[in-house]
Parts: sequence; structure tokens; C-alpha cells
Amino acid sequence: MAPRSGRQLRITGHGYEADIASVGATLRALTFDGRDLVVPFDADEVRPAYRGVTLAPWPNRIVDGRYRFAGVEHQLALTEPARAQALHGLLAWAEFEDRLVLDDRVALAAVIEPQIGYPFRVEVEVEYRLEADGLRQTVTARNIGADAAPWGTGPHPYLVAGAGRVDDWTLTLPASEVLTVTPDRLSPVAVEPVTEHPEWDFREARPIGDVFIDHAFTELARTDGIAEVHLVTDAGTGVGLAWDEGCPWVQVHTADTPAVPATHRIGLAVEPMTCPPDAFNSGVDLVTLDPGGTHAASWRIFAV
Repeated sequence: MAPRSGRQLRITGHGYEADIASVGATLRALTFDGRDLVVPFDADEVRPAYRGVTLAPWPNRIVDGRYRFAGVEHQLALTEPARAQALHGLLAWAEFEDRLVLDDRVALAAVIEPQIGYPFRVEVEVEYRLEADGLRQTVTARNIGADAAPWGTGPHPYLVAGAGRVDDWTLTLPASEVLTVTPDRLSPVAVEPVTEHPEWDFREARPIGDVFIDHAFTELARTDGIAEVHLVTDAGTGVGLAWDEGCPWVQVHTADTPAVPATHRIGLAVEPMTCPPDAFNSGVDLVTLDPGGTHAASWRIFAV
């Protein structure tokens, strides 16, 4: 009988070791020279808090689960009941099939079948590959249906710099704009300069402290087209996440669970996204997959 998180696939190389779970094509654990780079969970554990899951066909939230696409109104299931939102797509609990299994590389695939709220058929392939510069994840969508489909994707790792918690680590986040949200439902309000919200301005490295973050950021400074987030300890070691212009947004969350001390602020969620929250309604950076069309996005986690 398979563990609760599905079949387990381990890849190794260049000092890295990654455990991939087939349910949700989830990054269950990632280490470098034995040091955790993400918050892991047990193979026979129901994945907590979307930890390491692949987000598709949308990242983050669709407000009220309602949107209009190609002139048609759609209503999705509200998978975040407390906030009455449709959260993190449709594949979080899907079983992915193996497409390729090598020592340092795996690829898994699943199909989003037409359903209420998303009557489109999209094949999703997720590849994890270990290289000298870290673990690269690539998500490729292919529209195998008859109608154009809205699309967005991203990962959901909780990064770990080292000993301690989020409050103890230093963050570098090269974003000059932040998407403000309502305090109760985290619904988008407006994109504003981080200079108007200095608590969320991490363009210069500084300790996170007790700052609460659960926001999407954009207008990312890049070097040769690549944006990087660094999360480090006082000793200067830690973890980084890098991505190209295919993801103009990144969601950052301090994993606040004050009612559950064991998980409270134990990792920093850093989620490059192809589109912002509620893009199915705003249309901002939303990908339209035409029949037969494909779209790919990738990002890389590495040791610092």
C-alpha cells in the first residue's frame, strides 16, 4: 500500500537529495549535504499546508471561486472554506503518473479533466532535475482539449535557512511592488510600491523579525533575466530560489500558525507565479492555452 503522500521517488546529485511524492507532484524534502533546504514532511503523512505541491491551473486564490472566460461564467468549488475562495488549483490531491525516472531526474504527469468550474482538458507534466546549481522544477502544460483554457502555475516550497525560525533569518526579496489584500479573506486590493509599506521592503537584506507576510510581489529586479530570493542565517548560509521572466510574480508567506506552535513560522513560503492572485478575473499575466498549445515555466532551489 502506498504511503499517504503517494509513491516516493528519490533523486540525488551534486550533494543534493530530493524526495518527490506522486500526489500533487510534491517536493516532499530537499537537502544539501544533509541540510534541509525546505520544510519536509513524512511520506505517510497527509501533506500539510500545501507544502511543496505543484499549483495548477492557477496559483493562489480565485475570489469567490467565480470567473468569466471567453464570455462564459464559471463557478469553482471553494477549497478554502474559511475564506470562501478557490485556492491553489485542481491538482493538489491528484495522483501523477511516472513519465521518466532517472537517478537525478524524474518527470510526472497528470491530466486535468473537464469539470464544473474548469471545463477544459489540460495535460500537466512536472519535471524535477538535480544540477550543479540546485534543484530545477519545470511545469509544462499542454491543452489537449477542444477549447482555449486559462492557465497559471507555480510551486509552494517552504524554505529553511537553518536552525531557528522565520523570525531569525535574513531575507533578500528584490521586489519594488506588493499586492495589498483584505485582512479577512486575502482578496487582492491594489498593487502599490513597497516604499509605501516599508515592513514588506526587503530589497536590501534584513532580518524578517516578527513581520507578517502573505502577499504577492512584482516589479522584480533581475540579473540577466533572473530574479533571486535569498534566505540566510546569521552565519550567511541558507537557501535561495531563482526564476526567469516567465514568472513575473512571487508569493511570500511567513507560515503563521499561532494556534499550532509546532508549525508556527518554521519556514518561509516562496512561490514564483506566472500570474498574480485572482488572475482568472483580472486577466493580469494570465496565460491562454489554445487547443494544442503548450506553456512551460521553471524555477530553481539552491543552497547558499
